[in-house]
Amino acid sequence: MCKWRLTQGASAVAHLPSSSSSGCCLLVLLFWMSALALPCHEPGRDMLLPKGTNSSSASASSSSAASPASAGRHVRSYNHLRGDLHWRKLYSYNKFFLRIGQDGKVSGTKSHDCPYSILVITSVETGVVAVKSINSNFYLAMNKHGKVYGSRVFNNDCKLKERIEENGYNTYASYSWKNNGRPMFVALNGKGATKKGNKTRRKNTTAHFLPMAVEPQIDLFY
Repeated sequence: MCKWRLTQGASAVAHLPSSSSSGCCLLVLLFWMSALALPCHEPGRDMLLPKGTNSSSASASSSSAASPASAGRHVRSYNHLRGDLHWRKLYSYNKFFLRIGQDGKVSGTKSHDCPYSILVITSVETGVVAVKSINSNFYLAMNKHGKVYGSRVFNNDCKLKERIEENGYNTYASYSWKNNGRPMFVALNGKGATKKGNKTRRKNTTAHFLPMAVEPQIDLFY
């Protein structure tokens, strides 16, 4: 457009009447001065520019709006039902099978055929499991006082942190409760009775169990 203005100006000068050379020169000079004084118009210069937007935040907001997870999914109450199921017997370092009887009492037995020592270990979350007796339907649990017992329903007492120790045995510590900042472990003493969690330590072999695989028996569900 700048070039267009200058070209139009030159064409107009060519058609001016030539009354005198000095007058013509003066008119040409004034015309050129006025033409050069006009601002050069650029397309879009006078248009209002849209407000700047952060592309990353815009895309993030659009993706979060499109994603149903960002709106908050319904959290299932039965997280213990998720994950892998493992049929096991927990064989203690001092040669007892952990059992949960029909009355919910947790103890150790020397019998290889005790039906209450058949357990299903379910992954609740990373490193946390739930242990349940198949035949008595009680969960292995520990309350805030360190007492080990069988719970008919799954609750926070039933969440156990499973860890493989250096000797290859597993330990099961309460996920929800500690004693003066120390973890409390499921343990069986030399007579097969449970120990209070506040009297256990990770290195104490009474808290060490070896998971032994058990062949699932489908008829136990009927």
